[in-house]
This record gives sequence, C-alpha cells and structure tokens, in this order.
Amino acid sequence: MKIGFIGLGNMGAPMAANLVAAGHRVTGYDTAAPAPEGVIPAASAAEAAKGAEVVITMLPNGAILKAVAAEIIPAMEQGAVLLDCSTVDVASAREVAALAAAAGLGALDAPVSGGVGGAAAGTLTFMVGGDAADFATARPLFDMMGQKAVHCGPSGNGQAAKICNNMILGVTMIATCEAFALADKLGLDRQAMFDVVSTSSGQSWSMNTYCPAPGIGPKSPADNEYKPGFAADLMLKDLRLSQEAAEGADADTPMGALAATLYARFVEDEDGRGRDFSAMLPRFEKRGRKGE
Repeated sequence: MKIGFIGLGNMGAPMAANLVAAGHRVTGYDTAAPAPEGVIPAASAAEAAKGAEVVITMLPNGAILKAVAAEIIPAMEQGAVLLDCSTVDVASAREVAALAAAAGLGALDAPVSGGVGGAAAGTLTFMVGGDAADFATARPLFDMMGQKAVHCGPSGNGQAAKICNNMILGVTMIATCEAFALADKLGLDRQAMFDVVSTSSGQSWSMNTYCPAPGIGPKSPADNEYKPGFAADLMLKDLRLSQEAAEGADADTPMGALAATLYARFVEDEDGRGRDFSAMLPRFEKRGRKGE
C-alpha cells in the first residue's frame, strides 16, 4: 500500500518505521524531524499525500491538524482515507472529517494509547471514529502499528474515547500518588502498600502497571528518575481537552476539572514540565496538609 505520513516526531517516526518494516511504501514529511530509515522524504505535506491510498497524520493540536488538512485534502486521490492519529479536540476532528467527506475522501480520527514505547514496539491501542468502511480499509495498518483498534462510532468518537480514558488516567494517577504520600506519613511500607492495593479494590493501571513509586511493582518511569514515558505536559493537554469537551456537552466532571488544575500547577508553576506524569508522587511527598 502507498502511504503518506505527516508528523515524524517521537510517535510518528516509529509508527512509520513499523509500516515500512511490514512492506509498505511510506512517503513522509515533517517540518523539523528527519524521515526514519526506509521512509521516503517529501518536500511538503501535499507531496507526501499525493497518490497515497492512506494518509496518516500525527500532529500536536487541532489548529495544526486543520492547517495540514487544508493543504493535503486537495492533493489526495478520490477515495483515499485521511487517518489522523493526533490527539485533538472533538470539534476539530469532526471539522476535518467533514472537509474530507466533501472532497470525496474517507476520514478516521484514531488517537492512540501506549506512548513512545508502544509506538516503537507496535503495541499501540487505537480509538477510532469514522465510517465502518474506512475503518476496514485502515484495519491492516492498525494491526501493524498496534495491538488493538476499537471502532468507537462516527467521526469524533475516537477523540471522545481518548479524552475520557485519559481523564480517568489523570485522576487515578493523582489519587495513587496521594495515597503513597499518605502511606509514607503513616509509616506504611511502600511494598506492603502496593501488595495490598494492587490486589484489592483500590487497584488501577496507575498502581498495578505504572506504579509511581520507584522500586515498587513493574518497572516504570519512576525507576528512571521520572523521565517521561507519558509527559505531564501531555497529560495536561488531554485533561484540558476533556474539560473543553465537558463544557461543550454540559457534563459535570469535577474530578477531571480538579485534575486539570493540579497538572496545570505542576507543569506551569512547579517542576513538572518535561517530567513523567507520575512525578506527582515526589510533589506530594514534599507537601503538607496546607500545601507547604
């Protein structure tokens, strides 16, 4: 299959490389990052999209997605599929899908879960919104870049699934970090804490798989000085997207709103920028009841 790939950063580059390894012809473009080995470099996004059966985008935000879509949609072949794997706001995803449909193209919003490690290993999970026929066209590519793809319904629903999932993740990580900090002050050994909670009603992915306490549970960024597997900056972006969506849908999400506020403080006013989102634990370790 001829594939165009736009956005060859930390996530896009290994995803494109996995498609090349599977035998596809991939032409790629990025404003800054070089094309990985095997990816044919293009001089522009439109050039990467020209003649491709599927064009994949992995971009930072909705505004950039819309700008790129305006450039590549006129260059794409009738019947081709625009497959956006960025995490953006639901409204932008639906706007781009409508523009693609008007031009005779298929469109899927397919944000991912699994981080840079999952992109490299080909173990991502894709949450996909769009037409079922377009999902079927892209399904073999999902299988090469990831371990699971879930069709979530019409355009925008992939983004809806992603922001709801990450709102849960942000809230549970904060609760997990708070609980470890409380356990420390109560004199409860961290290993004992993990052994109880990971097999009891308090268990979660944040505790069992991505434990924020160094040396406890499976290896995680906590064991690497909180170098990001999933950066706190990105968690803040996703939590803000969840609250933007909640406002638009008139949904009451007080825990999501508080998590967004805490991550904003952590990233913008404290030392969270560039650290893993689980670095909330040392933040809470240093703080008392009055936030001092």
